[in-house]
Amino acid sequence: MRLLLITIFALLSLNVLSQIKHKRKVPSYFGIRISPIFPTQFIGDKSLSIEQASNDPFRITSTITQTLGYSFGGTVRAGLTKLLALETGINYNVRNFDVTMSLPDSAITADNHLTFVQYDIPINALFYIQLDDNIYMDASLGVALTYTPTNIGSVIKPANRHVFYNSGFVKNKIGLDINANLGFELRTEKSGFFYIGGSARVPFKPLFDYYLTYEYNTSSVVKEISGPVDGSFLAIEFKYFFPIIKNKGAQFQKGPIEQ
Repeated sequence: MRLLLITIFALLSLNVLSQIKHKRKVPSYFGIRISPIFPTQFIGDKSLSIEQASNDPFRITSTITQTLGYSFGGTVRAGLTKLLALETGINYNVRNFDVTMSLPDSAITADNHLTFVQYDIPINALFYIQLDDNIYMDASLGVALTYTPTNIGSVIKPANRHVFYNSGFVKNKIGLDINANLGFELRTEKSGFFYIGGSARVPFKPLFDYYLTYEYNTSSVVKEISGPVDGSFLAIEFKYFFPIIKNKGAQFQKGPIEQ
């Protein structure tokens, strides 16, 4: 319901901006985007390592590391002036994680892979810098409203009577990220706009809380460790904006009474 209200608010805002644009004769554009996601240590923690105290006979350790992911969606650019616009849309994001688990004292190890799905609605202030007749540099800054539909989890049995449970729990389905972008675009009148650039995403809160639960001999021994997973990442963005279709004449023919 919150995501629906946010979407309605964004659409109403675009409608108002479209009316302003219509009066000022500043066009708006619709496009599509695709983006590979690269985890990095420069703006956040790429991996999380957790373990129990070394004096525990059933000590468990685990490391969860974010790997290459991807994102795609639709983009709407509402022009405010010739050098300023508001850019929004909706995106589907896939984050991938490699997980390692072990009982060091028992030489029991296991590997796993988790996939985390999230939707977002970015709202960015976009500034243009014209470099040539058809080439622009774009810089934008804003926030992204995120929505996480479900938690994630899996079960691994590396050996007889040994069971690992991997889980990722989301405390709040609605979140907020800082979103920054910088890139270049080629504008053509007939073929549309072609954009390539880089982006950085930093969430205000952890992406999810990772839990590793270990059971031995049908729950005779149960151990659990946990920690927050950072969702920061860098990405390369590819965008294409469709050209404006100009009206070349009346859309409807006059009826016999009007003629």
